[in-house]
Amino acid sequence: MATDKHLLLIDGNSVAFRAFFALHSQVNTFINHDGLHTNAIYAFNTMLDVVLKEFKPTHVLVAFDAGKTTFRTKEFAEYKSQRAKTPSELSEQLPYLRQLLTAYGIKSYELANYEADDIIGTLAKEASQAGFQVDIVTGDRDLTQLATAEVTVNVTVKGVNQTEAYTPEHVMEKYGLQPKQIIDMKGLAGDTSDNYPGVRKVGEKTAIKLLKEYDSVEGVYEHLDDLKASKMKEHLQEDRSNAFLSKKLATINTAAPIKVSVTELKRQERDLDKLIEFYKEMDFNSFLSKLDSAVAPTEVAAKTTIKFEQLTNENIKQVLAKFSGPVVFYLEMLASNYHTSDFAGFVIGQEDHWYFGRDIKLLQQPDFVAFFADNQQAKLVFDLKRTFVGLNRLGIRLNGTTFDLLLASYLLNTNDNSNDLGKIAQLHQYSDVATDEEVYGKGSKKALPENETEFAEHLARKARAIEQLQPKLSHELEANDQIGLFNELEIPLALVLAQMEIAGIKIDKDRLNDMRGSFKERIQQIQEKIYAEAEEEFNINSSKQLGAILFEKMNLPVIKKTKTGYSTAVGVLEKLKGIAPIASDVLDYRGLTKIQSTYITGLLKVIHPEDGKIHTTYLQTLTQTGRLSSIDPNLQNIPVRDEDGRQIRQAFVPREKGWQIFAADYSQIELRVLAHISHDKNLQAAFKEGMDIHASTAMRIFNLDSPADVTPNMRREAKAVNFGIVYGISDYGLSQNIGITRLQAKNYIDNYFREYPNVQKYMTDIVQSAKDHGYVETLFHRRRYLPDINAKNFNLRSFAERTAMNTPIQGSAADIIKVAMLNMHKALEEHKLKATMLLQVHDELIFEAPDDEIPVLRKLVPQVMDSAVDLEVPMKVGFGSGPTWYNVKD
Repeated sequence: MATDKHLLLIDGNSVAFRAFFALHSQVNTFINHDGLHTNAIYAFNTMLDVVLKEFKPTHVLVAFDAGKTTFRTKEFAEYKSQRAKTPSELSEQLPYLRQLLTAYGIKSYELANYEADDIIGTLAKEASQAGFQVDIVTGDRDLTQLATAEVTVNVTVKGVNQTEAYTPEHVMEKYGLQPKQIIDMKGLAGDTSDNYPGVRKVGEKTAIKLLKEYDSVEGVYEHLDDLKASKMKEHLQEDRSNAFLSKKLATINTAAPIKVSVTELKRQERDLDKLIEFYKEMDFNSFLSKLDSAVAPTEVAAKTTIKFEQLTNENIKQVLAKFSGPVVFYLEMLASNYHTSDFAGFVIGQEDHWYFGRDIKLLQQPDFVAFFADNQQAKLVFDLKRTFVGLNRLGIRLNGTTFDLLLASYLLNTNDNSNDLGKIAQLHQYSDVATDEEVYGKGSKKALPENETEFAEHLARKARAIEQLQPKLSHELEANDQIGLFNELEIPLALVLAQMEIAGIKIDKDRLNDMRGSFKERIQQIQEKIYAEAEEEFNINSSKQLGAILFEKMNLPVIKKTKTGYSTAVGVLEKLKGIAPIASDVLDYRGLTKIQSTYITGLLKVIHPEDGKIHTTYLQTLTQTGRLSSIDPNLQNIPVRDEDGRQIRQAFVPREKGWQIFAADYSQIELRVLAHISHDKNLQAAFKEGMDIHASTAMRIFNLDSPADVTPNMRREAKAVNFGIVYGISDYGLSQNIGITRLQAKNYIDNYFREYPNVQKYMTDIVQSAKDHGYVETLFHRRRYLPDINAKNFNLRSFAERTAMNTPIQGSAADIIKVAMLNMHKALEEHKLKATMLLQVHDELIFEAPDDEIPVLRKLVPQVMDSAVDLEVPMKVGFGSGPTWYNVKD
């Protein structure tokens, strides 16, 4: 029935909870200048805008729970008792939701001894009887019992902005029940969320089946004697009181003694003054910018205009003389590889005095060179490493950088690792700068705007965003105890990485070409062998053609099928190679062709034509654990276990004759970190006594008396357990890894935890901590947020739990080698050595040095790396040198 009276009822607590977890991965990004978490407020505001626009209500109310004690807890003390305590980050935001609603002209209400559901149910009934159309917005499906011809229950399905509309028809379609039967379904099946019991072993499907036949809980028990003997019937008989109690608890009270009537809920106009004040307090700049400019022109104008001046040779000195305090500098290069990208322009300035330069040569003027070299002049940038390399290409040294927006944002939430300043600004509720994609396009279509003023304004807005976000993000880093990680580790590391990238590593091009010829011959030989075994030529790289040969022509057993046909994955071929030589040959063919294309040909393409070196790019803000990544090319992926792949390292050589490659790496750093953070005495003892950790573990899990009793296979299996435990491996996963039964694998894991009880305690504790706080931390306070740690989906939750176990270990190991890199850089300078740090490959550092400095490095490098951090177990560093990376000898 069409009506001009439309009531919107919002389940405040439920939607606030959903809002909080919708942006839970960004909980630490959404913090205002006073340190208040604001992610739930932000998402709630977004939801409010969406539903008000969608439903256009004439009347609105947001209902909240008054407290944990209600008539239901008096009836059943365990009601909702299993629920985890509301995160403090959410609790602190709830009072501010009331302020937001007041500014929106929307009434909120709570009633002692009752839940928000009861307020909503009572008002929905009153309003529908008074001729209103009613929409309810909630995250709780229990409210679907209220659906009628006049009442629609809109349940959030993704975050808080998408809902599923439950009408009586939709309830029938989804469950095969009438809305009023939802309480009967809850009575029989119970509800783990609200902790009322229902009938044992009766799930939702069984409950629905019973209700379709008997209509209600009462109907089921009236016909209980008609049911044939079964366990279900026994449970129904035994849990009769629980069924009726659960139905009572699930029933929403539609006659609650509320002191507010529908007529008092007329939607009012927003109080823009209050709203502006609220948004400023919350640092919600994006919401501020969306307010009606006609009503609040001064508020919007301040967000949409920016002034800048052109820099010239004539005004550089005067401009630089104006600056006092931190200065923002932004250098634009459109291509991702900043070692070779063209320069597009730059902006410099502070406090809304911005100066644009299109001619990059302006930066090479003496006044600018001195400005950049001045270590006392604080500079704010975006992507310090990129900026350092760019200026270095112009012969300019960058000193004095105190803030990097890219690094700060990354540390606050490693899940959001964009390199686009506009996107990062939006993550922190700053919307006054466009993304690069919006201005330049993307991919091959990327280009500068034809209008130079538009380009200059874009750069000026970027610079202003850096300045505006600096105090907010610095405050958040302080609140997280991450300011030391930022200032003492990541900022100086960016400078060290920049210098390593600039140095590059020499490549023996002739050696690579010789390898290319040799590999080509071997690939052709294996190819001919495969053709002979198949008795025909075919495209070995085609999974479809290979599958037809193996499983149709040769009738080999089918291991696995995919949607498109037979699987020819590595795992399948590994299982087949024992019975069919062709499978082993295909594996060899794949391995050699990958080395040929990815490493030999790939490296030849990226050798710099002028210095004969490769200059990789380290990604400092990509991984969620803090590990560095390498691209263009990826030098962390050079094979190490396979001898054919290891040969690639022969092409990595020192810069000149009379020099050597020196390499050093941490031994079992992650297991040493685990021993430290778990405080497990048995695990620590093995490291303190200098034992082979895998042999030591084998002795424990196989109950052996002596290291001499450990066979190579036992050590291999123990090694798999050691590293599997670090990643929260299951018995199934371990069984697949080492080819044993699940029962054997379970015994290995049980034995491991029996021998290393504190490791198990650490894993239990860290998962619980992640569930309580939403994140885990490394030893250096690097955080990783885990938005799925409390997910209902088992797979999502399980992955988050494994990540919670592993991240503090892997992330701490990554932090330790970063500290070692910083300390090594300082040590080389202090000892005035010519030796240069060139590469970081996971737990390994690669240097080049003159022959006469090798003895110095053999003492200095292990000493510096050993002392990078003080663990409860000793560190161990392996090292060696040689004429190539391949020939490094211990």
